[in-house]
Amino acid sequence: MTFTGVLESIGKGFEKGLKWAVAYAIPVEKLVGTLFPAVAPLTTGIADATSLVQNAVLLVEQKYAAAGVQNGTGPQKLAEVMLLAEPAVTQLLSQAGIAASTPYIQSLVTAVVAILNVQGMPATAAAA
Repeated sequence: MTFTGVLESIGKGFEKGLKWAVAYAIPVEKLVGTLFPAVAPLTTGIADATSLVQNAVLLVEQKYAAAGVQNGTGPQKLAEVMLLAEPAVTQLLSQAGIAASTPYIQSLVTAVVAILNVQGMPATAAAA
């Protein structure tokens, strides 16, 4: 067998293993809940709050992008995300035992925005 043939065989085996792993992967919050049942409600609430913040950020970003004013509008976007998500996020975090004030939730929103910006950087650089 040639060197290239060996590499192709390894690649095909890796692809099969990856497909299996993706098909049977357990979301982190479910895995934590399985391994540590006492903290399962906490991890679910935190994951739900994080997802809610992320969805609100994406919704507001889409709105501003559609209007063509996505740059220089950070404070307005933050206010809209807070309006959309703050009550539910406060409740979810409270159920998880986290006392979430408005500044705390604003810092969560800012962190989610920073993560989304970092994830979007390679796509932006590739487009340029």
